[in-house]
Amino acid sequence: MATADFALETATSDGGSLRRVAIDPLSRVEGHGKVTLLLDEAGQVRQARLHIVEFRGFEKFIQGRPYWEVPVMVQRLCGICPVSHHLAAAKALDHIVGADDLPPTAEKLRRLMHAGQILQSHALHFFHLSSPDLLFGFASDATRRNLVGIAAAHPEIARQGVLLRRFGQEIIRLTAGKRVHGTGAIPGGVNRALSREERAALLGEIYQVIAWSRQAVQLVKRLHAADPELYDHFGTCRSNLLSIVGAGGVLDFYDGRLRARDADGRLLADAVHIRNYADLISEEVKSWSYMKFPFLTAIGPQEGWYKVGPLARMQNCDAIATPLAEAERREFIAHGGGRIVHAPLAYHWARMVEMLHAAEAIKDLLHDDDLSGSELRSSGTRHHEGVGVIEAPRGTLIHHYRVDDDDLVTMCNLIVSTTHNNQPMNEAVRRVAQRYLNGQELTEGLLNHIEVAIRCFDPCLSCATHALGRMPLQLELQDASGRVVARQGTAPTDLSSAGGRA
Repeated sequence: MATADFALETATSDGGSLRRVAIDPLSRVEGHGKVTLLLDEAGQVRQARLHIVEFRGFEKFIQGRPYWEVPVMVQRLCGICPVSHHLAAAKALDHIVGADDLPPTAEKLRRLMHAGQILQSHALHFFHLSSPDLLFGFASDATRRNLVGIAAAHPEIARQGVLLRRFGQEIIRLTAGKRVHGTGAIPGGVNRALSREERAALLGEIYQVIAWSRQAVQLVKRLHAADPELYDHFGTCRSNLLSIVGAGGVLDFYDGRLRARDADGRLLADAVHIRNYADLISEEVKSWSYMKFPFLTAIGPQEGWYKVGPLARMQNCDAIATPLAEAERREFIAHGGGRIVHAPLAYHWARMVEMLHAAEAIKDLLHDDDLSGSELRSSGTRHHEGVGVIEAPRGTLIHHYRVDDDDLVTMCNLIVSTTHNNQPMNEAVRRVAQRYLNGQELTEGLLNHIEVAIRCFDPCLSCATHALGRMPLQLELQDASGRVVARQGTAPTDLSSAGGRA
């Protein structure tokens, strides 16, 4: 439910004044963030920003740890997408231990684990977090816009959402050892295989999971068809696209090369090796958020920002390898009429097609006897640096490490999915605010429109808060009377509106 506070800001250069509206905290997203709006005396939106107000510093405190601890440590970034960090770190460390070619059993078990993560995360986001807005309306009764309200009004939809997520979590439990923060992937491979009995138990459920996933795709298509004006234009902002694609240009969540397109679909970069990601992407810091702003280096920060995640992947790949999802992808592409679909609400359609693909991929993998093999790990010539890139549920995830001769991490750089989407989310917030809030009396329902735009991207704000250069963070030591006796760090110029923590 959107909640806001109001405050009067400083006078403008033309003698007017700006009113500040803060939506704090954002609801039904993972992590902590807020939105600030500056309105002029006529109620017109002069500024709209998404602020990430938590600082975590994982890139620093991983330094000095033994490299083999990292795949378990980095999962603590998040309780929603720990598997993605677990696998991206393990992939980066594969190169460090010289295991560029994993045994088939190890790679397929990792792929199965990741497909379970995609399935459970997409189900969680769509059914638990976003469906209340989509099924009841953005400005509907706030007390109904939750999973309890969905269970009361649409019990079968709520039930399917819960069971889809449960199945994905069971895949993770059996491959990683636990549903959350498992240990299944290790540098060079995995630490266990699946028994034939475990595979048989999962196969007993997978066909129902596929059927429910197909129903979810049909549901979101019906929502689009019922109100195309809303779904095709709400918060729409044109941008470049980025993802990895597999061999032959197919959608691949686990492995591939980087590909970027411009807003019209023209290729900007293709088949970029993951170890060369730094040649493709740069990052900048802005004073009012703890989250970085990536961009395509060759284009620059003003025009080089891009989207990642389901909407980008669906239009960046050339095909999906599983038949049901490929048929749905083609229908999605046809919906765009030959143009790239940029509407944030289309993320939900693409997300459900990906969930269907994950279910189909799980079915195919469970029939593969390699999952019960005994060769679980490989190694080779040791290296001091490794990069792992994976398509997490929310988008492209990059882990980059350097390790010294004592096996200790000396450098860690993480560019997570939500960080890639930082500028697109801010643009969507600005466009929705200008379209729906200009000159209006601000109600909870209108403010929820802004949260809806953010939720389209399925942001994981906990994952996204990392440092680059000087942080907009200021520490103050005060005595008992409140007098500042020491100060260290650099505060952003608009720290009060950015929600910075002192």
